[in-house]
Amino acid sequence: MGRKYAPCVRGDFSGQLLAYLSLCPIFIIVGFVTLIIFKRELHTISFLGGLAFNEGVNWLIKNIIREPRPCEEAHSTVTTKYGMPSSHSQFMWFFSVYSFLFLYLRMHQTNNARFLDLLWRHVLSICLVTVAFLVSYSRVYLLYHTWSQVLYGGVAGSIMAIAWFAFTQEILTPLFPRIAAWPASEFFLIRDTSLIPNILWFEYTVTRAEARNRQRKLGTKLQ
Repeated sequence: MGRKYAPCVRGDFSGQLLAYLSLCPIFIIVGFVTLIIFKRELHTISFLGGLAFNEGVNWLIKNIIREPRPCEEAHSTVTTKYGMPSSHSQFMWFFSVYSFLFLYLRMHQTNNARFLDLLWRHVLSICLVTVAFLVSYSRVYLLYHTWSQVLYGGVAGSIMAIAWFAFTQEILTPLFPRIAAWPASEFFLIRDTSLIPNILWFEYTVTRAEARNRQRKLGTKLQ
């Protein structure tokens, strides 16, 4: 049995690194759940909903096309025997393209550090694309998918990301204020920050101003 599977298994150092890198979708999901628990922001919830919907579309396409994986017998732990399109590739390119659109179309500059603001967006965008490519490449290198399967997965994920971003911006965002006002949303502290152009800068300035205000009050009481 070992001889039969040997040509289909990559146990070298590069393969081990790529195997760990292919766990990125799990880390992203854990990060989203953590962010939602602590931030409870509607756009973040919508982003996660888009990722879940993207996975559902991937499962549907796989079961329609039913193209097998390469070296299928070597990967007994894989939950599905179909490989077209690659779910890892579709997931990562959805995440990367949606994040790219969010960075450049959703977040706007609010302070004077224009150069630094654009620089970190460019650097982050390059990192997102690089990780998406490496995860896609890992699925081919580890013989879970063919090049065509990861290519079509990337195309499907990118199209889904653009469609979901447009749906969120045009359909869901106008509804966010109403959703945030629901009693259930108020109970769970769910908030809408869609009217705030740069939430990172806003939270930084508000937190800093509040901390200084409390520090002044504390200093006044101690005098």
